[in-house]
Amino acid sequence: MEFEIWHIWIILAVLLFILEIITPAFLAASIAVGCVFAGVISSMDFGIKIQLLSFSLGTLLSFFGVRPFILKYGHNKNGDLKTNVDALVGKIGKVTITIDNAQNQGRVIVEGDDWKAETENNEILYAGEKVEILKVNSTILTVKSIKKED
Repeated sequence: MEFEIWHIWIILAVLLFILEIITPAFLAASIAVGCVFAGVISSMDFGIKIQLLSFSLGTLLSFFGVRPFILKYGHNKNGDLKTNVDALVGKIGKVTITIDNAQNQGRVIVEGDDWKAETENNEILYAGEKVEILKVNSTILTVKSIKKED
């Protein structure tokens, strides 16, 4: 099997698109688009100068034409997305072991996970009560009771 230059351009494009999966800046994808442009031109038997020109043009068009839209609509820049334990704040849980700060005891189950818990104002909360998570300090949740509304 004999490789032609356009094969190399397309293989390089595929590798750059794969690289883009782990680098979300759309830079590798922009260069990959340039490689696709050059590969198409190369398959039409144009010379290396025209291939490099089409590579440059494709990369620049992609970088300055498509990248701004990807960055504007494809990324959450406001930072309001909470993950991991920060996402627990405001969630509702259920007391599984009575929470008593004076005796350093209490457990809450939240979304299937069991956490050590304490109350903010040293009130005692009994097993079965619903609570809201106020904050997370390492592996300890600070909670408050959700009073039943009649």
